[in-house]
Amino acid sequence: MNTKTLKMTKTALGSLLISATLTACAVGPDYSKPDSSLAPFHNQPSATVVGKTGQVSIDQWWTGFSDPMLVTVVQRALDQNLDLAASIARVQQARAAASGAGANLLPTVDLNGSATYARQSLNGPLGTVASSSPGFSRGIHEYSVGPAASWEIDLFGGLRRTADAAGAEAQAAEADQVGTRIMVAADAADTYLQIRGYQARLAVAQQQIQDDEHLLKLVNDRYSAGAGTGRETAQADALLKQARASVPELVIGLEQQLNRLDVLMGVQPGTYAQELRQVKEVPSVPAVPLDNQPTDMLRRRPDIIAAERRLAASNELIGAAVSDYYPKFSLSGALGFDSLSPGRVFQAQSFAATGGGAIRWRLFDFGKVDAEVAQAKGANAEGLALYRQSVLKAAEDVEDSLMLLAQTQLRVNEIQDQVDALVKSRDLSEQAYRAGSITLTDVLNADSQLLTARDELDSNRANAARAAVGVYRALGGGWTPPIVTTATGSHNS
Repeated sequence: MNTKTLKMTKTALGSLLISATLTACAVGPDYSKPDSSLAPFHNQPSATVVGKTGQVSIDQWWTGFSDPMLVTVVQRALDQNLDLAASIARVQQARAAASGAGANLLPTVDLNGSATYARQSLNGPLGTVASSSPGFSRGIHEYSVGPAASWEIDLFGGLRRTADAAGAEAQAAEADQVGTRIMVAADAADTYLQIRGYQARLAVAQQQIQDDEHLLKLVNDRYSAGAGTGRETAQADALLKQARASVPELVIGLEQQLNRLDVLMGVQPGTYAQELRQVKEVPSVPAVPLDNQPTDMLRRRPDIIAAERRLAASNELIGAAVSDYYPKFSLSGALGFDSLSPGRVFQAQSFAATGGGAIRWRLFDFGKVDAEVAQAKGANAEGLALYRQSVLKAAEDVEDSLMLLAQTQLRVNEIQDQVDALVKSRDLSEQAYRAGSITLTDVLNADSQLLTARDELDSNRANAARAAVGVYRALGGGWTPPIVTTATGSHNS
């Protein structure tokens, strides 16, 4: 390539680049985040009266239960849970895909080198003509080395739209990972609270067994003194056996939850069980946040964030499909050295250069392009419906969890009053039985009712604490959200 030709090529390439810079635009619709207007949560006032402890940061709501072991359990789960580890790996994959899509906007440069050997046929076109020439050799060695570059000029924004779509998908994957984090923290806390609930119920059952053993002794003493009957002894013994029979089912439930918690913490069942053997009361319910509005939920809920980001990605893919209506331009070039002798590869006479441009236009394929654009628009409409549905389902989740918390706590209060009354009733019944004023049946009925009420009380205390966990989960608590739902913005210059 002579100097004049090289200058002309540079001038042409420069003009093309300047033209591309000045006229580049991204075809297709620009994205704007859909408006989501929600009224204040109508069940929030009923739930705000629940809770004996002060409000805590929703980012680390588990600290509000004033239970150090609960904090330890949740932190272990966040550090060791395998579902969370898998979600983090999926984020890495999505980020890599976005990075690769963005790299398509840049030129690609490859370094190529080759060494070839060819043995000519004497009866082929070249061998037939050249075999009689002086110095003809059937064996030909060729050596070449040098870089080659290519670049698709993104005049109409197809590559940028695709890169932005991949970026939005990566953000959706990040939101999904946060959603997994919230779920893991909530599941770990929920399982822990069930463990404490089962332990409290077991303690009640053991206390009831002791009370029934005491009652059986009383009946036996009366029978030995001639004041009781064999029927009363059998009834008291049956009541004791009933209390003992309730223990195995509670032990099974406790063991299942201990095993589940270990799996949530990413370890073999039984690893941490011993740490939780010491019985503690069900943690008190913290006060739910008073100032959480639907806008806070929209900002915090990872499922809503992910749906919005996927909607943004589908919008960008419309532009990528529309760009196929327009021609695509690319440049390519190669520099290097080519020689038949390895000793002369890097000499000035072996230098070679090529360059060129290309245009690709699906001019006679617009029917297929129409279908691809229609498909992209359909996917975008689906994404919008899914986003709106995720908003409504999230609001439903919050409303349900608030009502569950309020009503469960009211039930706890009512059962506590019932237990207090039944304790008095049972004590008075036993005193009356000792005095011979009532039959043993009245004592047994009072005793059975008290056992049932105590069991329900501890079960509902655990359920109230679990309902509080459900509220925090529904509100998207458990992480510090950045603003990741910013619209993609205009691509047009």
